[in-house]
Amino acid sequence: MNNLLYIYWNVSPTIFQLGPLKAKYYGFFFSSVFVVAYVVMRAIFLKEKIPLQHLTRLMVYSIIGVVVGTRLAHVCFYEPAYYYAHPVEIFMFWKGGLASHGGIIGIIIAAWIFSAKSPPKASFLWTMDRVMIPVAFASVLVRLGNLFNSEIVGRPTDVPWAFVFPRVDMLPRHPTQLYEALFYLIIGLILLVWYYKTDARIYKGLFFGIALVSVTIFRILIEFFKENQVVFEDKMILNMGQWLSVPFLIAGVYFVIRALTRKEL
Repeated sequence: MNNLLYIYWNVSPTIFQLGPLKAKYYGFFFSSVFVVAYVVMRAIFLKEKIPLQHLTRLMVYSIIGVVVGTRLAHVCFYEPAYYYAHPVEIFMFWKGGLASHGGIIGIIIAAWIFSAKSPPKASFLWTMDRVMIPVAFASVLVRLGNLFNSEIVGRPTDVPWAFVFPRVDMLPRHPTQLYEALFYLIIGLILLVWYYKTDARIYKGLFFGIALVSVTIFRILIEFFKENQVVFEDKMILNMGQWLSVPFLIAGVYFVIRALTRKEL
């Protein structure tokens, strides 16, 4: 009886096609990430009276960091043997293969470079505290892109809200893309409210740490509901996404404790 409630998700990943050119949903959502990030950070820069020319530089660094970071993380951690044998394909971003953990590393590096050349007020932790707000909203768009691509699917289940992905198989599965999108949306809204309605933002590293802790704990838990992305993960106690989350979790705990104990304003 439950199968009457299953959602059969057979949406084409292509929005439209003009000759050999294809516009895909994932590309649309991934591009929208940077638009959302710019809008949110522009409001923050205006509120804190930081000249917008600095925002342009931060966006350039962040775009490079995210694109390069997500790609290299996938290459190094998920399919190193394949890309060792096909090194030219490392640069073929359009073929897929991006890892979100690498995107965070790329953003951290971008914030560090940006802060080294910015007004004293925009320190590394000041930047990361504020950048984590649009990062949360951007993560929502990325997971929606995964949904339209029928990728990063959940494990088979009989819950009434299960999705069937005909492009994968005909099994009802957890819509883990939506679980993650909803969680990241909640985190983004919480950080945004805290930023505008409380003085929590004055404690350097607090937002950064809270975002890392909450997202990585959720990421470790949600992976138990997902299918592994590569075969070698089937023999692991924790999959690659979970192991990659552990250092971020430790770092998040450190920054939360640091912010609450040092109270560096």
